[in-house]
Amino acid sequence: MRNIEVCPTPELVDLYGVEGKIVVVVDILRATSCMTTAFANGIDHMIPVAKLEECKALQKSGYIAAAERDGKMADGFDIGNSPFTYMEPHLKGKGIAVTTTNGTQAIVRSAKADQIIIGSFLNRSAVARYLRSQSQDVLVVCAGWKGKVNLEDTLFAGALVDDLKNDMNYDSDSAITAQVLYNVAKADMLKFLSNSSHVRRLKGLNITKDIEFCLTSDVYDVIPVMEGERMVAMKEVVAVESNGHHKSNGAKR
Repeated sequence: MRNIEVCPTPELVDLYGVEGKIVVVVDILRATSCMTTAFANGIDHMIPVAKLEECKALQKSGYIAAAERDGKMADGFDIGNSPFTYMEPHLKGKGIAVTTTNGTQAIVRSAKADQIIIGSFLNRSAVARYLRSQSQDVLVVCAGWKGKVNLEDTLFAGALVDDLKNDMNYDSDSAITAQVLYNVAKADMLKFLSNSSHVRRLKGLNITKDIEFCLTSDVYDVIPVMEGERMVAMKEVVAVESNGHHKSNGAKR
């Protein structure tokens, strides 16, 4: 049986190793929630980059530039890091360059993986179904906060481990810890996270509605996936047959 592990911060990626694995990058508040929302609302592609300078260069070449640092939109860019921004109809069909404090860093650090997909509560079931249909081991890379562990990404990792508990082995303490935390928190995740560092940080910016939305499961049935340096929507997502079994629709990158 395949394995699923949880890397609690990108700083530890090299200890887990990404080669030959499917990496699920997760930054619940708010990068991967934004990416999921963006593709669900019809953007063409994204280019995630680590540095503001890289994003600025892409902006100059014609991309819409999304840049966030410390929870706020960086000066001189077009949009920030709220999922509601990506629902705007004028973004449909566009290419977006994006850099964030944590999420895009996790993507860059996972570059040697066999495949990188984007996970969030918003597309939780779609991600779980897809992973069941594949043959590789899975590593969930939590973006954390500036190299440190955070609670909300760990909760999503735990939810995914719990969703796949009958399909994959998980014997690492990080996966077990994440699953236990999720099962403690799942009845009211917003309340559970109310005193977490990043929720307090975002509440200070008066964006409570973003937090509530990003903790909502299964809003979308789309999976962003990296193709080289570009992120696109997976062409076909694994469907559920009427008998409740899972079938692959030939999910492609």
